[in-house]
Amino acid sequence: MSDVLDPRPNAYDGAVSLRRLVKRFGDRAVVDDVSLDVRAGEFFSLLGPSGCGKTTTLRMIAGFEQPDSGSVVIDDVDVTGFPPEKRLCNTVFQQYALFPHLDVWHNVAFGLQFSPFARDERAAVGKALELVRLTGFDKRRVQQLSGGEQQRVALARAIVLEPSVLLLDEPLGALDAQLRHALQVELSGLQRELDTTFVYVTHDQDEAFTMSDRIGMMRDGRLLQVGTPEELYDEPNSVEVATFVGTANVLLATMTSSTTVAMLGTQFNLTHKQVVAASQSTSCTVMVRPERLHVVAGAESDEPESVGRLTAPCEVSRVTFSGSSLLVALRCGDATITSEVPNDDSVPDLRIGQSVRLAIRDEHLRVFVGC
Repeated sequence: MSDVLDPRPNAYDGAVSLRRLVKRFGDRAVVDDVSLDVRAGEFFSLLGPSGCGKTTTLRMIAGFEQPDSGSVVIDDVDVTGFPPEKRLCNTVFQQYALFPHLDVWHNVAFGLQFSPFARDERAAVGKALELVRLTGFDKRRVQQLSGGEQQRVALARAIVLEPSVLLLDEPLGALDAQLRHALQVELSGLQRELDTTFVYVTHDQDEAFTMSDRIGMMRDGRLLQVGTPEELYDEPNSVEVATFVGTANVLLATMTSSTTVAMLGTQFNLTHKQVVAASQSTSCTVMVRPERLHVVAGAESDEPESVGRLTAPCEVSRVTFSGSSLLVALRCGDATITSEVPNDDSVPDLRIGQSVRLAIRDEHLRVFVGC
């Protein structure tokens, strides 16, 4: 087999497989036995806190780092020993590494001179600039561009070679919040238009949720869970995932049977799908999202059963304005719980020290036993 992938554009569809990937720096395994399949043409994000190993994983896919063990496979070809220039991957970094002495056109065209596949430079660069909405910027210098425009130039330089896989290492991290949100939408649209596999690294769960088809959650070098944004949010497989992805109330509870749990003075009925069990135990941890909690200020009989099961009384300790919603902090026995409720007439006025109850529907609980 040749030691270089076929350089023709679209010769491969961009599926990426990692097999038991390990990378150590000294005695520390920064990537620890990671196996992962990225589907062809999907927008896949590696999500996790700083230092969890996501960037090192991306660099091993690109060929900038070599694994201590394991393999990187692109479209059924083991490219583990290939140098970066012999992989059909391009990388966009957080620091765009543009050439300040070159104009936009020549920055985008720079990689074409090293490509083993002949392309019409004018057509290729023009198409890349059009895709990132920079038509007419070709003669501008890097210093004349805003941060968002520089990011688009870096993207155009990466896609002009028509890679099978585009790797993006927190490329929006240096931008302000408003511009970052706008470019998240643009990046997602660009990926669909190109139909190219994107592997995206971020520590920002909102960013990952906005753009990704699927997400791989990493922590301490290990891959904890892979799933759609909805799966990671509603069906986390551990407390670690539950608390990193979104806001979660995590409460101690007691399993009264394999499908019932007692918490906050109330017993809830569960399905087996709601319970993640690592051992047989009566002690467990329950996760419930703040927006799933309904604050009941009136009498029990005033509330329909569809709202949920009522807990023992809780005391309002804080109400925080958050635009379209209110964050209500409550003391429920020894537990502190946050409820997110709509900021509208459907919620009664709440005051500090007021006694209320929470209504929780059975299906909104996620239970971890021995995890």
